[in-house]
Amino acid sequence: MPRVLLYSRQPLTSRPLQEWLDETADSVVLITTPKAVAEAEEILAAHFPRHRLVEDYHSWATEQAAEEAAREHGAELVASTSESDVLRAARLRARLGAPGQSVESATAYRDKLVMKRTARAAGLRVPSFAAVEGPMDLLDFIDAEGFPVVVKPRTGAAARGVSILRSPADVTAFLEGGRESAVSHVPGQWMVEGFARGDLFHVDGIMRDGRIIHAWPCEYTGGLAERVADGAPLGSVLLERDDARTEVLRQFAADVVAALPTAPDPLAFHLEAWIDPDGEPVLCEIASRAGGALIAEVYERAFGVQLAKEGLRAQCGSDLTLDHQPAAPAGLLGWLLLPIGHGTFVPPAESCPVPGVELEVKLAAGTRRDGVEHATDAAAEALVHAETAGEVRKRMAEVTNWWHANTAWQ
Repeated sequence: MPRVLLYSRQPLTSRPLQEWLDETADSVVLITTPKAVAEAEEILAAHFPRHRLVEDYHSWATEQAAEEAAREHGAELVASTSESDVLRAARLRARLGAPGQSVESATAYRDKLVMKRTARAAGLRVPSFAAVEGPMDLLDFIDAEGFPVVVKPRTGAAARGVSILRSPADVTAFLEGGRESAVSHVPGQWMVEGFARGDLFHVDGIMRDGRIIHAWPCEYTGGLAERVADGAPLGSVLLERDDARTEVLRQFAADVVAALPTAPDPLAFHLEAWIDPDGEPVLCEIASRAGGALIAEVYERAFGVQLAKEGLRAQCGSDLTLDHQPAAPAGLLGWLLLPIGHGTFVPPAESCPVPGVELEVKLAAGTRRDGVEHATDAAAEALVHAETAGEVRKRMAEVTNWWHANTAWQ
């Protein structure tokens, strides 16, 4: 394994990098945080002696520390595990002259404005959109397109900062909220889109050099931005092999990957798209990393490969575990995130009785919270198994009803 500079803020207790990668102690220079290595000090010492701990992971100083560490230890490759690191990893590759995803490619997969301009130029369907460099850009777009519209950070993730504006009052609230926003209301940071109508799907898999190696689509049970606003459950279900939408979405994903600037080495990808009332796919966004929530876990049960692990290993120079397109998933599965409420959490007294369900409560009894903060924020997670996609959806509904009847927020 070549010497690799690895950005990762994921806790070592939940993302066992030492098990995913080969020869870690000799090969990996880890850039991480004290929080990520808490309760994993022995793992850090044994597997990542060449590491740098940074307090403010998202500060520019982290990139300076990463370059210093890369040059000190002679890193040949640069890898990352989170969407927020995709572009900074590409920039460090350019500084080091290292192979891998370029800044041009990383920008197209991170900046939703660049992404949609590129996809539209290739003839792919996208919602109407515009850059928001100031309030007049937003008002001009609403005058032209009408309500509702969606405003979002150009490089956001997990629906953080996304707002659906349905009225002038919503516009005023958005414009007044700039000081409290995690993303500053300044030029270069925001965009607006027309509200897309249709069912929302995601397609996940592995891509390389502008083509898809393997992938499979799932149907979301709701919208991500709506989940943050309404505190609703969120999940998705694998599509069956003979579902007509399966091939439509796989082909659309292939077209999007071919349209965007390519990455020469294998990367995981996560695409979201609507199928509109006319049956046509419309791009929401695509990322050059594995999907969040339980998407990678469902994919592993279905196809025997964990996408976050596979994507990271490929960045570090390892061969792919799965190098072809399976004909169908090994079984029908779905995942479900059960929402966080307002107040003090009282969990269920008994285990979930719905068959085919693996449920894990993520919050301790007595935890105080004030609603869902981002799309993957959850009080509990569930993997759901069944013989058909329809039965998976039925069991997901049963789990949701059981959860609401047996939990409380006081």
